[in-house]
Amino acid sequence: MIRPGAETWVESDINSKGPLAGIPISLKDSVVVGGFDVSVGYSRNTGKPCEQDGAMVRLLKDAGWNSKSFESAVPYVKTNIPISLLSFESANDLWGRSTNPHNSKYSPGGSTGGEGALLACGGSRIGIGSDVAGSVRAPAHFAGIYALRCSTGRWPKTGMRTSMPGQEGIPSVASPMARTLPDLVYFTESIISMKPWAYDHSVHPIGWQADLQMRIKQKEKFRIGVVDPSPACARALSKVSSALKAEGHELVWIDPPSLYEGLVIASSLLNSDGCKTFGSFFRTGEWNDPGARQMQFYMSIPRPLKYLYYLWVRYARRDSIWAGLLENFHKKSAFEQWKLVARREEYKARWHSWWQDEAKLDFLLTPPNATPAVPHGGMKDAVSSCGYTFLFNLLDYTSGVIPVTHVDRALDQLPVRFDFNKLNGVAKGAYKHYDANAMHGLPVGVQVVGQRLQEEKILTVMQRIEDALEKHGGKYEGLPLEL
Repeated sequence: MIRPGAETWVESDINSKGPLAGIPISLKDSVVVGGFDVSVGYSRNTGKPCEQDGAMVRLLKDAGWNSKSFESAVPYVKTNIPISLLSFESANDLWGRSTNPHNSKYSPGGSTGGEGALLACGGSRIGIGSDVAGSVRAPAHFAGIYALRCSTGRWPKTGMRTSMPGQEGIPSVASPMARTLPDLVYFTESIISMKPWAYDHSVHPIGWQADLQMRIKQKEKFRIGVVDPSPACARALSKVSSALKAEGHELVWIDPPSLYEGLVIASSLLNSDGCKTFGSFFRTGEWNDPGARQMQFYMSIPRPLKYLYYLWVRYARRDSIWAGLLENFHKKSAFEQWKLVARREEYKARWHSWWQDEAKLDFLLTPPNATPAVPHGGMKDAVSSCGYTFLFNLLDYTSGVIPVTHVDRALDQLPVRFDFNKLNGVAKGAYKHYDANAMHGLPVGVQVVGQRLQEEKILTVMQRIEDALEKHGGKYEGLPLEL
């Protein structure tokens, strides 16, 4: 809790007339608040309070809170994360494990998982997280809240700490989260309208585009691309698709540039240092997230042995998907890194051409993850199955998550002829923990994707989707608030 500091702030440096006056704000642990630690889940970072607020918090204070209602008027709490920030679970030795408020045996997501759990419970209305591979979108999907992954340069970034300073192959972006969609829209518009480029050199000087928002509100027919996943997530997509079809929109199945190639490029770039940077902050004996530990293990295998393992997976097990990830998962030289960046840019150009010239989409609907929430410890197996979100970090596309339904044990069982043993290694990691009986009641969301710097468009599309769901099948109902 950071409330003791809040009671001092309201007497001095809070604007009580700004657009966010009276609104409570919760913050991911990695946000810099003067007078408090930024642990990033590592014990070595404790007892080292920051001297002053980061740009994000300075902007929030200038955006204003009502000094007459200070109990919920300032950044009042920091929320839990996974050690290393590289997981869809949120646990560490410092703060323990965050659990899913819908089912305590499951994760609320990560790396902004504590934030997702708090918002789902009603302990906060608006929060700030960060996203490098799905870290605000996975919690939205797992916990049943709303999140927007902004494109780089649209939302303030300085004033956030990370476990991989200097990693820019897949840039991390700070992004908003909320319990309701109207709160998410209002918060995003308020921050962008505050001219965040005056606080943070990395923000593009692009104001809130109300004209674009209005055009999307009034557009009569959308052309929408759809990507399919596991049963519960497929049902959520089907529910949204049916509601949009009922409104007269056109939905098409798509054939974009290779999604797998995107996963290979993104995973190679994110860990091009050989997992050394995030590993350098551990103290001896400190607990590590099972997914991050698994990445370190594969990275540590000597390359001659890894190549033999690759050959066995590729030709003996006939799993070209898992083999391709293993083949490229090693520390990169500067030469190799530059080649990867060039490959990334060529891949992004292909996606742009496909979207604009071939698919001609207004937006894309995908699952946020292959499955609903993972059980605690599940990221050891599912660490490579983050492709549905990770892809759009690589492309730097604006993407939001909206909760749609809940897992239903009667509707979401795997097909009778489903053969787990025939899956590739990535799919096995995801489906190993898919159990509609155990997952019954967990939230299921849908991801809405646009191209770069389309925050206004995607938020408005999310509103159109929620309106259509309410009209044609039922809007998502979150956990009831105890008043």
